[in-house]
Amino acid sequence: MKKITKEYKDKSPKELENEIAKLRGEIAKTTLSMKASPAKDTNTVMKMKKKLAVLLTLQTQKK
Repeated sequence: MKKITKEYKDKSPKELENEIAKLRGEIAKTTLSMKASPAKDTNTVMKMKKKLAVLLTLQTQKK
């Protein structure tokens, strides 16, 4: 998670909002596709949610 934190720390709050919205959309699409046909890596949604949590934390810190 440190890599993710370093990657997004320099971004503006507006850029973080865009990333958060995009990631939420990806999570929704992946969840639906996993229901229809399970993938090999079943942990992808969990990884995306952790990334989302990091982004939300950084967004809160910048306010």
